[in-house]
Amino acid sequence: MIHSTLLLLSNILVIFAYALYIIGILQGKAKPHRTTRFVLLIITALATASLFAQHNYTALWLAGLSAFMSLIIFLLTIRKGMGGWSRLDIICLIIALLGIASWKITNNAFIALCSAILADFTGCIPSLIKTYKYPHTEVWTFFTFATISSALNLAASTSWTFQEIAYSLYLTIIGGAFTFLIFRKNILRNK
Repeated sequence: MIHSTLLLLSNILVIFAYALYIIGILQGKAKPHRTTRFVLLIITALATASLFAQHNYTALWLAGLSAFMSLIIFLLTIRKGMGGWSRLDIICLIIALLGIASWKITNNAFIALCSAILADFTGCIPSLIKTYKYPHTEVWTFFTFATISSALNLAASTSWTFQEIAYSLYLTIIGGAFTFLIFRKNILRNK
């Protein structure tokens, strides 16, 4: 029962987080990094296609929703985003695409999981740098609710194996990192 409740809360929070982010972009409060959003679009689209191919209809709707929201966010970044063509952006994009390719090519679940996390993290590097330099270009609510959602998903784990917790743990850490970068000046000023 608690497992199902935590998963439900996690899913509701992530949908809420995406909605807040899209509103923030449309209001000009958020300026997502184009490279990061492109990589995340590819990852969510491939995850959705994989679930569909495996006939995993339980997780398909949430993955499909994430892919749809990622598409909306990426399209919004074309006009309202930042970055995308610096040398660092291109290097991160290439590394992320190699990680995605190895994720999809390998038949080893451990390598696929590590490759997916590597691809996601590498794709996030341009956004982490942008958020460090320009914290006002991100909406704290998106990252805070996404972090809480990931932590709830992690808490809902039934077996604490690397395979089961790695991605949720990664998402909790990366979301927390973005949240810290957004608030770091206030946090450091109050010390």
